[in-house]
Amino acid sequence: MKHIEKLAAIREAMKVQGIDGYIIPSSDPHISEYLPERYKCIAWASGFTGSAGTLAITQDFAGLWTDSRYFVQAVEQLAGTGFELVKLKVQGAAEYADWLGEQLGAGAKVAFDGNLASLLVAQSVQNTLEPLEIKVDGHVDLLSSLWEGRPELPKAQAYLLDENITGQSTVSKIEAVRAEMKKNRTEAHLISSLDDLAWLLNIRGQDVPCNPVVLGFVLITAEKATLYIEPSKLTTQATEELKGYGVDIAAYEDVFKTIPTLDITSILIDPKRTCFAVFDSVPKQVKIVEKINPSTSLKAIKNKVEVENNRHTFVKDGIALTRFFKWLEENVSSGELSELSIADKLRGFRESQDGFVDVSFTTIAGYLDHGALPHYSANEKSNYALEPKGLLLVDSGGQYTTGTTDITRVVTLGGLTQEEKEDYTLVLKGTIEGSQAIFPTGTRGYQIDAITRRPLWETLRNYGHGTGHGVGFFLNVHEGPQVFNAAAIDVAVEPGMITSIEPGLYRVGKHGIRIENLVLTRKAGSSEFGEFLDFETLTICYIATDLVEKSLLDKKHIAWLNNYNQWVFDQLSTHLTVEEKNWLADKCQAI
Repeated sequence: MKHIEKLAAIREAMKVQGIDGYIIPSSDPHISEYLPERYKCIAWASGFTGSAGTLAITQDFAGLWTDSRYFVQAVEQLAGTGFELVKLKVQGAAEYADWLGEQLGAGAKVAFDGNLASLLVAQSVQNTLEPLEIKVDGHVDLLSSLWEGRPELPKAQAYLLDENITGQSTVSKIEAVRAEMKKNRTEAHLISSLDDLAWLLNIRGQDVPCNPVVLGFVLITAEKATLYIEPSKLTTQATEELKGYGVDIAAYEDVFKTIPTLDITSILIDPKRTCFAVFDSVPKQVKIVEKINPSTSLKAIKNKVEVENNRHTFVKDGIALTRFFKWLEENVSSGELSELSIADKLRGFRESQDGFVDVSFTTIAGYLDHGALPHYSANEKSNYALEPKGLLLVDSGGQYTTGTTDITRVVTLGGLTQEEKEDYTLVLKGTIEGSQAIFPTGTRGYQIDAITRRPLWETLRNYGHGTGHGVGFFLNVHEGPQVFNAAAIDVAVEPGMITSIEPGLYRVGKHGIRIENLVLTRKAGSSEFGEFLDFETLTICYIATDLVEKSLLDKKHIAWLNNYNQWVFDQLSTHLTVEEKNWLADKCQAI
């Protein structure tokens, strides 16, 4: 079926069930950002492949609500599908619920599949529509009966990591979570989010592209922990090892039978990371404490072993990136390179490094005006051929058994303009300002965001995405709870957190610039005014200086840039051939 035919089929199913408005979120029962093929419902229904968005359908209108990262992509992918782009004013807000409230009258019915919506999303819809006397049903799956050949759940093998990689045993992690349960006076805790499960049990898998996680749930009580997983994913040895840690194994689907029969007084559930269907099945007599998963905060603080393993990982990644950019420079005049082909080549350079498992997300290789699309993903139709002119933005990362990387660099392929130089330099200035920040304990992410944006704001420039996100340890490249953006999120930046700093600037139809490093928060010292923190830069890859308009930088920015590039050379040079070393030395020359 074409997408417009799928939309017609959904509307017919709505009529049959008396549904006036139907919502399709971009999620799964684990509220994942990156989805198994089975749960890519928005892509199936509308053709939109972005990682964030919501479909809302009535008999008269079908819209995709998404944020500025995807505006251009959405317009292209929705053409001829019957769906239209609706631009979100506030990223992540349930503005589609407000729209449904305006369009539908009292007595109307709105539905969604509670397996695909977090508790928080479901509550937003209910709180918006029910006061308007619009009925909300969160247990309606219209897609399964319409989706012919829907992919099955993945069954790839899972595996356990040694403590010399993770730095902490499964037993001690479970005990740390139980300590938090005790503080919250709860008898049980359900973990639905896959990265929390992976961290807790030191388990990894291949169920989601780019994220080394395995589908499952964990239910923890004071007496035991139960992992709900497809049993065939675990070897006999892994099963016995987990049992030795006090972890029972049950079938994946059994969690949906267990939760409604819980014989306890209280349970801790994360409303952002638990689907509505599971939450709503908790017996009414059980008190639900809605708080962030304790494991989310615990895993955000990397231990000494994780930090040291990460440092080795960034050397490997830096070697791969150096070889890639050298190869790119030497071959761009051939006329044979494209956005897709260079992404494949970069993966190949990473694959040659020990411990490489996968890319940490689909590489963004944005040439010319494609660089102005922050989450651009090249396909056969959009794929630009590279020429020796214009700017190229490459945002990429790798999953290694010893860490996760995420880096963005911009290089010129030739014919640099003054506007490009000024834009590049101001973005670089923002990256340096954020990286050099010294701040008191208790500082929140929105404060780091403002520090980083200042050089751009001063010139009446800005960017529409956040400045930074947490990064997992051989886990999801986007990890909470910390985030550097404008939202007043009450999460302190703490020592041991690894976060990106990635300001940008995007001129639609022209070029895009983003310069991204990962940083480790550390203690900077204390004074009579309290304890202070700063950042250690982890990413090891030269920052191009031929795009710099030096007059826009202060002495401190020039010193940082020169010191950084010299450090990059010192870290990588002993791992390179003589030719590679000489090439990098030229790129790292002081300005």
